[in-house]
Amino acid sequence: MKRALGSAVVLAAALLVVPSAPARADEVEHVVNGGFETGVDPWWSSSGPITVTGGRGCVTVPGGTTNKWDVAVGQNDIDLVAGETYRLSFTASGVPDGHIVRALTGLSVAPYDTYFEASPALTAAGDTYSYTFTSTVTTDQAQVAFQLGGSAESWGFCVDDVSLAGGVPPEVYVPDTGPRVRVNQVGYLPSGPKRATLVTEATSALPWQLRNASGRVVARGATKPRGVDASSGQNVHTVDFSGYRRAGTGFTLVADGQTSRPFDLGTAAYDRLRTDALKFFYTQRSGIEIRGDLRPGYARPAGHVDVPPNLGDGDVPCQPGVCDYRLDVTGGWYDAGDHGKYVVNGGISTWQLLSEYERAHAKNPALAIPESGDRVPDLLDEARWELEFLLKMQVPAGRPYQGMVHHKIHDAAWTGLPLLPHLDPQQRELHPVSTAATLNLAATAAQAARLYRRYDPPFARRALAAARTAFAAAQANPALFAPASDGNGGGAYNDSIVDDDFYWAAAELYLSTGEKRYADFVLASPVHTADVFGPGGAFDWGNTAAAGRLDLALVPSRLPGRAQVQASVVRGAQKYLALQQAHPYGVAYAPADNSWDWGSNSAILNNLVVVASAYDLTKQRRYRDAVLEGMDYILGRNALNVSYVTGYGEVSSHHQHSRWYAHQLDPSLPEPPAGSLAGGANSSIQDPYAQSKLTGCVAQFCYIDDIQSWSTNELTINWNSALAWVSAFVADQH
Repeated sequence: MKRALGSAVVLAAALLVVPSAPARADEVEHVVNGGFETGVDPWWSSSGPITVTGGRGCVTVPGGTTNKWDVAVGQNDIDLVAGETYRLSFTASGVPDGHIVRALTGLSVAPYDTYFEASPALTAAGDTYSYTFTSTVTTDQAQVAFQLGGSAESWGFCVDDVSLAGGVPPEVYVPDTGPRVRVNQVGYLPSGPKRATLVTEATSALPWQLRNASGRVVARGATKPRGVDASSGQNVHTVDFSGYRRAGTGFTLVADGQTSRPFDLGTAAYDRLRTDALKFFYTQRSGIEIRGDLRPGYARPAGHVDVPPNLGDGDVPCQPGVCDYRLDVTGGWYDAGDHGKYVVNGGISTWQLLSEYERAHAKNPALAIPESGDRVPDLLDEARWELEFLLKMQVPAGRPYQGMVHHKIHDAAWTGLPLLPHLDPQQRELHPVSTAATLNLAATAAQAARLYRRYDPPFARRALAAARTAFAAAQANPALFAPASDGNGGGAYNDSIVDDDFYWAAAELYLSTGEKRYADFVLASPVHTADVFGPGGAFDWGNTAAAGRLDLALVPSRLPGRAQVQASVVRGAQKYLALQQAHPYGVAYAPADNSWDWGSNSAILNNLVVVASAYDLTKQRRYRDAVLEGMDYILGRNALNVSYVTGYGEVSSHHQHSRWYAHQLDPSLPEPPAGSLAGGANSSIQDPYAQSKLTGCVAQFCYIDDIQSWSTNELTINWNSALAWVSAFVADQH
């Protein structure tokens, strides 16, 4: 999710559950009475007294609270100096075992910025914890606090030996990247390209061996030196074993004394992945119970359906001063790891799922959702859950800006982690209408009209009417933009360039109606002849021109000059092929200044969508093979040697930022479901945790699999829609 938050103010670092490090002579202690030797002053408690028991400060934490900050113990008036490194250490226990404490250093007055936080699970016996962080602010109003709320039952918390020492050496984070032979850990198609990357100091070719599960050598050859890869800073070679085409499991590559992680040669994994990537959307649903029989381990009550403590989405007011009506905006998908719902991100995600269906509608993966068996393809049923929400976001007739669409709906203020949707106590608010959101509805509802016509003609007619109304409203209000400043409680998703959205919406309306007025709009748009396939990414929620271009190329129509539209897609694909061939890791992505973007994994996959579309248009094998090789990066052939898809590969991302897939913080909660895509390398590392570990990182290394890293490790609906589309294409290439 794109956020527009204030600049991060701290760099946090490594956790150790060990005895506290001895103080150095140049260290300065900032906590007073951290061992409670002189009673409890100057410590405070927000709920009940602190008692000194056995030399420890103890509180009884009341049950029935929702948020971590509902109950806290802390000390204020602490000095921090920008650029200085601090060690926060303490010994703590919780009775009974398993309670999570949010230990933090932050601002003690509004806006209560968090400078560092960690969330260990406590034991009754007690453990000692130690962390380091480097402050980027100078203040004399900091605090050390322990947030303890969010439990249904009361429990006991004790803490001792609390220390915040300044002048400590900074921790140096070195990721564990495993063996230096980097492969697609899931598998290669027997009929496709098979390449790996070797990280080595050698500058000349090295021998390699392909071994089967029993260890027998089944192929051998020599590596191709590629020099230093700019996106990782590594000296690398390419291993090409495409000539081996026999299916099997448990293969490894051996080169330069290193043995790769295991992988398969086959197609079964991609059949599973196409389904799992789509099944992700059911567990993101708002406004419906997630059933344990359909998703074992992921059952939860319906979120935001007006059942306390939820204030709910059934009767939501606008932000103060925005409107004087309330709307029922239940349903839809939670956008990412928060509880917000955003039209522009929902729009591109819905388009991509519908596009996957439109490309190969004979394929109908069984998604095990409540609607399964209703004679409508499961993929269309899942997409409709979001479409119905998008339609609800349209301003009713007779109201100001009628036909326009509210940009988003989310909590009035940010909530902490973990927090299940049905336990969110925040007021929900509709945010102002925007031209971009209105055109997203116009585009997706128009697309839906032609795809649901066969299964539900009344819904198709309703969707088309809403699309027409939205497009006309956007033409009457072409410059209502969501501001970057609207980022409290949810992402801003600000966008002040909407020529692309107009083009996309007009394209979908033309393809669904064939009407000349929409064709004329498309043909007159400067976007129609522009190069919309940039090296940093073909499309995303804020850049939608390529969505319109791809559909104009692929969906049959009588648009004048359609052959030129198709040729432009092929030219775009050729650019991505050239990028991939030049990249030692086989990545069809080259952002300006080697600055990898937030959600780079989705940008890489969306570029592959363009390449796959060129294959559909030309049937030239080079495009198909480029898509297959492009998946290698996502599934493990990368500098970090990690598969970015949960549950796929020997080492995969599994701590994505989420309030309810929060097993890392609360062992009673699940990890993200199999098939969840992590955002991936992000050179800007906006969150404090990533900054603590990754400052100075080079492109591919700007990622960490930790739930606190929302800028590199969030999961979102538009990233999984890209994974679903591409994995479906790969699964079709048997």
